[in-house]
Amino acid sequence: MFETVLKNGKIVDGTGNPWYIADVGIKDDKIIKIGNIPVEQAATVIETQDLIVSPGFIDSHSHADFILPLKNHMEILGSYMAQGITTLVVGNCGLSPAPINPENLELLKNYTGFLLAGDIGWNWTSMKGYLENIESSGVAYNVVPLVSHGAVRIAVMGFDAVPPNDHQIREMQDLVAQSMQDGAFGLSAGLIYAPGMFASTSELVQVCEPLIPYRGLFTCHVRGSSETGIEATREIIEIGRINGIPVEHSHIEAFGHKHWNHIEEQIALHESARREGVDVLFDVIPYVAANTTLLACFPPYAFEGGMTQFMNRLKDPKEKKRIRHDVENMASQWPTWLPGRWPHNLVRATGWKNIWLIWVPGNKNARYVGKSMEEIGRLKQMEPFDAAVDILLEENGNAMALYFGVSGDLENEDGLKKFLAHPNGAINTDAILTGSGVPHPAAFGAFPRVLGQYVREQKLLPLEEAVRKMTSLTAQRFGIQNRGLIKEGMQADVTIFNEKEIRDNATYTDSDKAPSGIEYVIINGQLAIEKGIINKALRAGKVLRRE
Repeated sequence: MFETVLKNGKIVDGTGNPWYIADVGIKDDKIIKIGNIPVEQAATVIETQDLIVSPGFIDSHSHADFILPLKNHMEILGSYMAQGITTLVVGNCGLSPAPINPENLELLKNYTGFLLAGDIGWNWTSMKGYLENIESSGVAYNVVPLVSHGAVRIAVMGFDAVPPNDHQIREMQDLVAQSMQDGAFGLSAGLIYAPGMFASTSELVQVCEPLIPYRGLFTCHVRGSSETGIEATREIIEIGRINGIPVEHSHIEAFGHKHWNHIEEQIALHESARREGVDVLFDVIPYVAANTTLLACFPPYAFEGGMTQFMNRLKDPKEKKRIRHDVENMASQWPTWLPGRWPHNLVRATGWKNIWLIWVPGNKNARYVGKSMEEIGRLKQMEPFDAAVDILLEENGNAMALYFGVSGDLENEDGLKKFLAHPNGAINTDAILTGSGVPHPAAFGAFPRVLGQYVREQKLLPLEEAVRKMTSLTAQRFGIQNRGLIKEGMQADVTIFNEKEIRDNATYTDSDKAPSGIEYVIINGQLAIEKGIINKALRAGKVLRRE
């Protein structure tokens, strides 16, 4: 007897193979049978004729780990499920809630403040403690954790903008090794953010060494995607080559119009590295804008000593003048981690007009949310730089922005399409949700956008290939066992959608719109979405640990 049978569906199994029609029988939390299943053998029958039965979508790049500890996390994160996502990879971009050195906890809290939607307790010090915390309270999604270089470096060195000594390297290696033993699937780095931007290639190679026995994955938000985009790509390939570990180029991009000509060279570097035996792949956001902290607009030296020192520098007229000059004029140079250099000047690459404020925690600046920094400057009757400084000072450094110019713009997506169409690129959201502001539309529509706009309308990809890039490609990449395929014996994570109706409805200015076409979502055998309605109380997810 099956608990659930999906009847007469068009199976797109996640392999990239052509679709076929069959029934899917689910018992407990697994797919038990695929074939012809009599309805009398099912406790529940879901008629899926004329619908696509796909593996549950896997988001290779989320920042939900700072929301998952909240009991009401589905009030904030429900939009991921609404677009068919069943599994979230967390701990990306050098940002994770563990490990923690209690002496430097305040530094970690300030570092990750833009990702928070409430007090998460911080009552753990290790990856094991964090995972047990969210596991004990229940999670709506399957969770795939990464340990982050940022958290590790803060635990050992705070925000010191200096090379680590041998003892500090060993301490960081020990924390990574313990996190891998606790179940992390790999290590992430965010090299445009302090303290990651202070790390040399040599430091990263050494900190990645504990991944080797596990074949753990190194994922990286590279140093830059403007002037240094090619060198930054070469760097992560070299880290993979030296350590013999797999590498994921996080949300690959070329940022700023004058750097879009790097796209074909980046792809060529990836393909050449694989021919030489380096296991490097990438993932991509299906939008021409990215979201991150407004702090990313400021040079590395401004963050030496942590957020308190950063805020003091903004208040000092002499320091503020120096920072402003560099924001407006400093180009990135390689190597970027040397004193006085900057990995990625976002303002110089795209301009204040393409940087839109999308979230602040307080009410004082809420009226500026959804506007560009150029427009905010006009409203405040000051230069955009001064407007950005004012907002950060008033919001204690916590503000988030959209940055347009990611491999394209609102008129030209040709570069983005090259990444989306490439067989080695998985799909992700990289969206940040806190329950307020105007979040990135990827949080509401990334996966339906690919299936609607790029598959059905533009025919950039076949349906089966797009589903592979949303499911089995990421499962294989991260070493996620028993998920990502419609196959007997696999965990019953299933997304069922109408291929003729699926589309994203969220826009950059009106982003909190649910997509169309997602009919059912099943997580570990339990019905999480039925006829488009989310069961927000359900906690069917599992905290996964690398075996």
